[in-house]
Amino acid sequence: MRHAPQSAKSTQVIEWHEGRQRAVLDELAVEEPLEIRVNGQAAGITMRTPGDDFDLAAGFLLTEGIVTGRQDIERIDYGSTPDGQISGNRVDVALVQGVPIDASRLVRVAEATSSCGVCGRRSIDIVHARGLTPPNSTFTIEAARLTDLPVVLRASQRVFGRTGGLHAAALFDREGATIAVCEDIGRHNAVDKVIGRALLSDRLPLSDAVLVVSGRGGFEIVQKALVASIPIVASVSAPSSLAVQLAREFRQTLVGFLRGQRFIVYSGEHRIASSV
Repeated sequence: MRHAPQSAKSTQVIEWHEGRQRAVLDELAVEEPLEIRVNGQAAGITMRTPGDDFDLAAGFLLTEGIVTGRQDIERIDYGSTPDGQISGNRVDVALVQGVPIDASRLVRVAEATSSCGVCGRRSIDIVHARGLTPPNSTFTIEAARLTDLPVVLRASQRVFGRTGGLHAAALFDREGATIAVCEDIGRHNAVDKVIGRALLSDRLPLSDAVLVVSGRGGFEIVQKALVASIPIVASVSAPSSLAVQLAREFRQTLVGFLRGQRFIVYSGEHRIASSV
């Protein structure tokens, strides 16, 4: 490999404090492109923080509908540049022989990663057209346990602690035990990473898990969670209107403003159990 991309880099900066300046070293979260190819064909390019690249590729292909599970993937490797050097910014995914692949869908997915995609009602209709079903209706978590999860998530953000510049996504079970934590400069990439890790570990569907994200709960995060059959999605910030609409249509539990002992349930309140 020509170089192994790092998740953080040091740089010299000028710090001002109480009217005085000094030269110090600062840690920056790395942002580099990752090209994902399937059977030699481009599937997308995303700006990401290096690390967990195979998980990211697997999660991306699952949530975009290119693969349906671990059984579809034969291998994942770093790809080569035109001069034959292995690149840490290209991942090649080989599907099991006989797994159908829609070339036109690959083209649409690749194009969507470089544009805003589709919006509004049409976006939700596309999710319905994929045949997704409402997640596990019997899964619950105690409210008191749910409020503990952001603290656990924050303590697990190794690179954020150095840079202060990354999002994170984590999967927890009903007892609050950590299943997986991943960081990335893009919140949607962090979600793809934890879902991809579960896929490659044969842990799908995630019908008994809670997804907690460090940023806002947008439509794309809810959609990715539905693909993985995650019944509860919680964010420390606000959800979007389209995310709430999608969660309600699929009877998924969506929690926002999960901070301290307070949170707001926008959908699926039956999965939050009172501990008093």
